[in-house]
Amino acid sequence: MDSVDLQVLKNSVAWRKQGHKVVLVTIVETWGSSPRPVGAMLAVRDDGLVAGSVSGGCVEDDLIHKIRDESLAVDRPQVVTYGITKEEAERFGLPCGGTLQLVLENVTDDAALVELLDRVERHELVSRALDMETGRTQLGSAARDDILSFDGKLMKAVYGPRWRLLIVGAGQLSRYLAQMAQALDYHITICDPREEYAKTWDVDGTTLNRGMPDDVVIAMNLDSHSAVVAVTHDPKIDDLALLEALKSAAFYVGALGSRVNTAKRRERLLMFDLSEAELDRLHGPVGLRIGSKTPPEIAVAILAELTAVRHGVELATIGTSESKQVSADGNQEVCVTTTA
Repeated sequence: MDSVDLQVLKNSVAWRKQGHKVVLVTIVETWGSSPRPVGAMLAVRDDGLVAGSVSGGCVEDDLIHKIRDESLAVDRPQVVTYGITKEEAERFGLPCGGTLQLVLENVTDDAALVELLDRVERHELVSRALDMETGRTQLGSAARDDILSFDGKLMKAVYGPRWRLLIVGAGQLSRYLAQMAQALDYHITICDPREEYAKTWDVDGTTLNRGMPDDVVIAMNLDSHSAVVAVTHDPKIDDLALLEALKSAAFYVGALGSRVNTAKRRERLLMFDLSEAELDRLHGPVGLRIGSKTPPEIAVAILAELTAVRHGVELATIGTSESKQVSADGNQEVCVTTTA
């Protein structure tokens, strides 16, 4: 399952090969509330077909109409702004006070676009600089903490999976988790030294590592754009990964298991060189409590919690009065318990 940006690139390349004109639209700045973040992309074909989104509806409709009837000429890159006035915000379905600044470019350098797609499909992080005067583009390497920049003359965007997810265990749940996480722009590594599981792993776009989990975690040099989820139910495998992951800079570390097994896991891990603060970073039982039972539902619950932590959203424990605020680096900031 491809990320939204990868779908945009794939469709753009395919449409160009079919002989269509393609306008690539990128959000370069937002003010107030915005349905889509800076860097989000939309590809509009000359007959009105689209891939991706920049607003979730009405802005796309306006762009499609103008590009299809050629009332909006995109001979060279240009800047278009939506939602400056209250009336425009209401017309284009933007949240109250929302404004989008977009860069529109007519795709002409097919070779560069194909190279960009190829590199992203290889899980590379790629920067693409667009000269607003000439329309020329230049590709380069990027880092995970790079962000889109735009000064009116040069737009430098970042493409590729900017987040990493290490899944310990190659079972059924891991398949759903890996496929869904790819749509969320994660580069997926599966670690499972067990031959009977590793031999049947065949999820496209993922990397299978047969090494021991602690060695894999150390070798990956996990950073603040990394997450780890252990789902084997086997302490001999899961605990090895958790011992190293909880000492790393990973923004999220979680492990599957019941509350009883989670308590036992904490007791085991405390016997090693983990501090209480490091152990408190562990999300277990992993995932939001949404009543999930099947592997796909559990995968949704895990990715929902992971997404909340990634964005620094408050996690409330359903059915209790306890809540906690976490930051993107996985450190607990506030923990408040109230009594009725």
